[in-house]
Amino acid sequence: MEERKLKLYISMSVDGFIATKDDDLSWLSIAEKEGEDYGYAAFTKDVDTYIVGRRTYEVVLKLCDGKFPPAEKFDCYVISREERVPENGVQFYNGDLEKLVHELKQRPGGTIYCDGGGAIVKLLMAKSLIDEYIIFMMPTMLGDGIRLFQGGVKPIGLKALEPKFFEAGVVRLHYVKE
Repeated sequence: MEERKLKLYISMSVDGFIATKDDDLSWLSIAEKEGEDYGYAAFTKDVDTYIVGRRTYEVVLKLCDGKFPPAEKFDCYVISREERVPENGVQFYNGDLEKLVHELKQRPGGTIYCDGGGAIVKLLMAKSLIDEYIIFMMPTMLGDGIRLFQGGVKPIGLKALEPKFFEAGVVRLHYVKE
């Protein structure tokens, strides 16, 4: 059995931010275009597991009136420092993230999808657990906020795949770990 892949699939501003300092994501709407999903449906076709940080989870709950849409399609793990009972179709995980990812990669199933936030990405990068980086560069500069790549990790060799340019000014960058 081939090991499952963990793929980061996320949007960021040209200057490297995934949210403002107060966790605002409204700037993502600059690229909303009727009928354009930026390849999300095709990407998620093979996904069955979703990993996200607690702050990102809470932001999505606020934006979606207390619902967590990924839980309707995927097994969801919210990475948290505290122990919590499952809610909204998600499991909270406060153990060793590396252990969880290794266990998930060994189980039968599809792609493991990570959607941030920055602290979770840093932890995954520190252990070289992300197999692919699919980053949507949004046509804006935020100037400040929460960085996608927070630094403090060893270099990771990547191979660039063909970028994709969208009419709204979004550029999809796609890298695979070498």
